[in-house]
Amino acid sequence: MTRLFNDPAAFADEALEGFAAAHRGWVRPVTGGVVRAAGTPAGQVAVVVGGGSGHYPAFSGLVGRGLAHGAAVGNVFASPSARQIRSVARSAHGGAGVLLMYGNYAGDVLHFGQAAERLAGDGIETRTFAVTDDISSAGPQESAKRRGIAGDLPVFKAAAAAAEEGLPLDEVLRIAEHANARTRSFGIAFSGCTLPGADHPLFTVPEARMAVGLGIHGEPGIGEESLPTADEAARLMVTALLEELPEDVDTPAGQRAAVILNGLGSVKYEELFVVYRKVAALLGNAGVDIVDPEVGELVTSFDMAGVSLTLTWLDDRLEQLWRAPADAPAYRKGAPAPQEAAAGAAFVAEATDDTRVPAATERSRAAADTVLAALNALAGTVDTHAGELGRIDAVAGDGDHGIGMQRGSTAALRAAVRAHDLGAGAGTVLVHAGDAWADRAGGTSGALWGTILRALGTRLGDQDTPDAEAVARGVSEASDAVRRLGGAEVGDKTMVDVLVPFAGTLAEAAAAGDPLPEAWRRAALAAGRAAAATADLLPRKGRARPHAEKSLGTPDAGAHSLALITRAVHGALPDAPHDRHQHDHQHDHQHDDPSDQPSDQH
Repeated sequence: MTRLFNDPAAFADEALEGFAAAHRGWVRPVTGGVVRAAGTPAGQVAVVVGGGSGHYPAFSGLVGRGLAHGAAVGNVFASPSARQIRSVARSAHGGAGVLLMYGNYAGDVLHFGQAAERLAGDGIETRTFAVTDDISSAGPQESAKRRGIAGDLPVFKAAAAAAEEGLPLDEVLRIAEHANARTRSFGIAFSGCTLPGADHPLFTVPEARMAVGLGIHGEPGIGEESLPTADEAARLMVTALLEELPEDVDTPAGQRAAVILNGLGSVKYEELFVVYRKVAALLGNAGVDIVDPEVGELVTSFDMAGVSLTLTWLDDRLEQLWRAPADAPAYRKGAPAPQEAAAGAAFVAEATDDTRVPAATERSRAAADTVLAALNALAGTVDTHAGELGRIDAVAGDGDHGIGMQRGSTAALRAAVRAHDLGAGAGTVLVHAGDAWADRAGGTSGALWGTILRALGTRLGDQDTPDAEAVARGVSEASDAVRRLGGAEVGDKTMVDVLVPFAGTLAEAAAAGDPLPEAWRRAALAAGRAAAATADLLPRKGRARPHAEKSLGTPDAGAHSLALITRAVHGALPDAPHDRHQHDHQHDHQHDDPSDQPSDQH
């Protein structure tokens, strides 16, 4: 378990601060992460990598000559926000464009995609690429749905070495695509990891058993087997990877491969070497020529006891890039040519001005009081149910939904209070809250809740008193934006399964002339029923998808939290009846409508 920490909520920030202080010769801190201390040479594509904390040396430890030009670092197991990514990319930009690279997780896809749009608006040519090397997370016919795990390293390195050669942005992207198509990984674990401040691991493995095909965020494996010997573990991983070769490789015999045996946190180097001796022998027997193998901790998961094996099948070009020199805090190879410090980046991270807000009418400022009360109720119900949300999420995911929602809702409330105190209208208060939620929480829920609050705030504006129809339009626009951003639809077992019927019912009630409290009440009841119904669905999106069967009988955590929030907000609306059903839901799960009770199967 993680023993040395101060405030668990500050762990990621403090770890990054310490890392930057310890490696000033390689990196300098910027808002949202780190960039090369010497800057990006003028005219060179900047490769910016990123993801959540808890995976060191990924991602900050891979910033340096021959590797990344910058790394955006999020909270523990949560993607960095679009604002953090944009800040790092602007600081790393050398004038030739930016390639954003990350593992294929929903939160990263959302935030890096949003960052790319904002960078394009800044006039910075940007491309994005998600690594998809984990063969256990989807079959060969759905390889685009696979997670990115330790295969991040060879794919990042291929792209970065190409950028170091001075190649243009689209060619650097093409090389990343080629390296990814030839990279496969497979992992096993003997125990889960424990996050800072937590008193139990995200998942457990029975005595004398191992989890097979796990991710790097505390997700459970896709199956369990008997605890193997070191040789048996090596044989399992090698066999799995040799069964799926790249399309243009017919047989492993005579092929070259970059090999990475990766420790996930608490398997020690001596153990890894015992396993690697058998990996090398098995690959040799198969006729594989091993090129510059790596054995050690390269993409970790806090204190998880586990290992993964990665093979990147090399051609002449990929071998050249794999062997190319690199000099980063946690990864060094060869001797890169000396480089003088750059005169300065083309862009620098900009400070956020939180002391000025747009002019608002008295009507909108009065409505902002209600918005603030609603956000306070929202944050309160998230705090009350954080543990429950984490338990639901841990059934088939990584168990961090409650923590992420707490980080986001707390940051949103603080930002809303600041804006309200400055005299902001209802719309600006919501927009500030949404940006803070996305920035602090990261992850999928951070991106989606940031989108919801920003869309609603944009619709309400700072001039009028919002009525039921205006709020309904804003919620409908938020629902549409979430579906566009996340790509989920009703039936995928996500928050969309609640957001869509909530928005639809609210619009119907508003059109029928119901005042906002009554319209919201009806919509919240529909949200509760929809959340409970997700227990019968199989997930088709997100980290729970590889463990779909495990989630049957349990509601989706994001759907459940949204339903809880809609009820809490109702109690904050003016003239809303504060009866037992509407007001005391945070502490009493007895509902007037039995079909509206959230599932208690966690």
